[in-house]
Amino acid sequence: MCKKILAAALMTVGMLSVANVQAQAADPGPFMVRARAVYLNWENGQSSGLPLGGSTKVEAQNTWIPEVDFSYFFTKNIAAELVLTYPQDINVNVGGAKAGTISALPPSLLLQYHFTDLGAFKPYIGVGVNYTLFYKRNNILDGAAQVSNSSFGVAGQVGFDYMLDKNWGLNVDLKYIQMATDVSIAGNKVGTVNLNPLTVGVGVAYRF
Repeated sequence: MCKKILAAALMTVGMLSVANVQAQAADPGPFMVRARAVYLNWENGQSSGLPLGGSTKVEAQNTWIPEVDFSYFFTKNIAAELVLTYPQDINVNVGGAKAGTISALPPSLLLQYHFTDLGAFKPYIGVGVNYTLFYKRNNILDGAAQVSNSSFGVAGQVGFDYMLDKNWGLNVDLKYIQMATDVSIAGNKVGTVNLNPLTVGVGVAYRF
């Protein structure tokens, strides 16, 4: 009788161990890394004194940049995403002609909700903040003009991951970021450029 009880107990432990291993194998883990190619489409709104007479607008030129982000899933639906890149050179046009190049470092932090009941297709929405640091700020019009040193604004996001397996997926991401910088000439503010980029990104995702 004791041998039968012991055998049943060992069988139960074995079945639970197998189930636990299978559950772990099915769980992709709470971390996700994405690498994207991102197109920056600047709004370039002119305010508070811009354009500089007539139609002489100060504008950032649209460009592609690389982007890497790191996500942590608190639950299967709720995640936080840190969006990073290295300082990017942005051409500045004045009156339609290139007038210099500045650098920008624009990290964002977003809180996301992921929809997980659609199989491999996993859309999400997010909202958060962006803080951009500007470098080479006086490199416009041969040093005659400069921009402010930073920008702080709200960021909104929609996108989706299409998972090829439990770890790897394809990603499409769209963000709108509030970003503005003052423009000064000879140390005097002449106006504000509301950059407010719409970013379109495509890339790959790895969940672990």
